[in-house]
Amino acid sequence: MSKDQPASPEEQSVEDATLTANALKAMANPLRWRIICALGNEELSVSDIMQKIGASQSNTSQHLDLLKSKHIIKSRKDANKVYYSISNDQLLVLISNMRTVLCPTNLED
Repeated sequence: MSKDQPASPEEQSVEDATLTANALKAMANPLRWRIICALGNEELSVSDIMQKIGASQSNTSQHLDLLKSKHIIKSRKDANKVYYSISNDQLLVLISNMRTVLCPTNLED
């Protein structure tokens, strides 16, 4: 099996399945999903994210910490600001596909 191909159900370890399920659970929260969508393929500071989603600094930071702990986003510190982005290109593709398939207008069909 190559690194580019997903493991078949028989080959996927319990640990991999658990990590995947936990990441999907983290993305299932409406505010965290809004953070993910706000980030898209950009790198944003906490204040930029707060402006885009309309949440408080403490609430936004709490959700950012959880997304980071699940390896969905990554952070970079520059002077006194922390910038966040989606952790890898494969996640960007997944998120884009999820938005395309699951946005309300596509669910009405």
